[in-house]
Amino acid sequence: MIDNKLHVYNITSFSYNTLKAATQKFSKKNLLGEGGSGDVFKGWINLSTMTAAKPKGGHPVAVKRLKQERLQGREEWMTELSFLKRLNHPNVVKIIGYCCEDDHSMLVFEYMPKGSLETSLLEAGESDLNWSTRLKIAVGSAKGLEYLHGTSLPVIHRDMKSSNILLDDDYTPKISDFGLAKFGPQDDKSHTSSRVLGTKGYFAPEYVGTGHLTMQIDVYSFGVVLLEILSGRLAVTRSYSGGSEDLVEWGKPFLDSKQQLHCIIDKKMGRTMTRKEANRFAKIIRQCLNQKPKRRPTMKEVVRSLEELEQGLNQNGQKPVHCFMKNQKHNHPQYLHDHKKDYCSTTSVA
Repeated sequence: MIDNKLHVYNITSFSYNTLKAATQKFSKKNLLGEGGSGDVFKGWINLSTMTAAKPKGGHPVAVKRLKQERLQGREEWMTELSFLKRLNHPNVVKIIGYCCEDDHSMLVFEYMPKGSLETSLLEAGESDLNWSTRLKIAVGSAKGLEYLHGTSLPVIHRDMKSSNILLDDDYTPKISDFGLAKFGPQDDKSHTSSRVLGTKGYFAPEYVGTGHLTMQIDVYSFGVVLLEILSGRLAVTRSYSGGSEDLVEWGKPFLDSKQQLHCIIDKKMGRTMTRKEANRFAKIIRQCLNQKPKRRPTMKEVVRSLEELEQGLNQNGQKPVHCFMKNQKHNHPQYLHDHKKDYCSTTSVA
């Protein structure tokens, strides 16, 4: 039954032995990532014959292998497969095939060499993720989410986060992981109801309170991603006391202050962002993070705002925002976190 449905969408049904050979027996050296429901391995496929290939003679792919004991993972596997076979956009990860043989369930995706946005933000050097590159990632990710919301049957991703945005060689972003996705409300309904599933730090407040699903919960989560892009920090970080620190709670006071906005800008961007650009980007983030869902922009509006910002990138001879910093070391967010000292709350800039 599953084979007949999938072949309509030209998705390849791989045998277990083919994917085992393609990943060199799921070798640890090919392990790309580990998740609660399964692991992801790099493999190589001959695209002409859709058979396993050697690394130097094949096309790289990512093979997501479901853990056999996870029943919930099986449900998410089916959900991801059913959505991705219908989607086609430059900023949504492409599915190449699947394996459903005995107890083995796998999905095969295009390989994204630079990994996730989350990893890139954590590991980037000062020359890797400048402001121009980060804005490119923001624009592309927003376009992918706009596409999901604008399909004939609108799709709510429900787990929009930096680890689910993958990057190719040129830092083109692609939205991935549709295991929690749901179709949006239809027939003039305002919402659909669901269990609260997703990732801590990205939840829209109304979703936590009611379980009501709308496209606006994705917009809020995307606002958190934009704040991660600006600050270089993750949505939730561990504190020295053993608890956790929420990025939105920490960052909102700085987003609301033009004089203190520089306090949350990632130092690794160097002198590549102007003060005007920082203020405009912060405004978009604030709009996405509005506590009232009806006051948040649509993703179409977010895309338009980000594209306008991209088009005017570094024009008009603006000074870089870091020129306005009085002490970059002490203003850096990690310094404030490590030393439990809000230097910026008592320091203004001209």
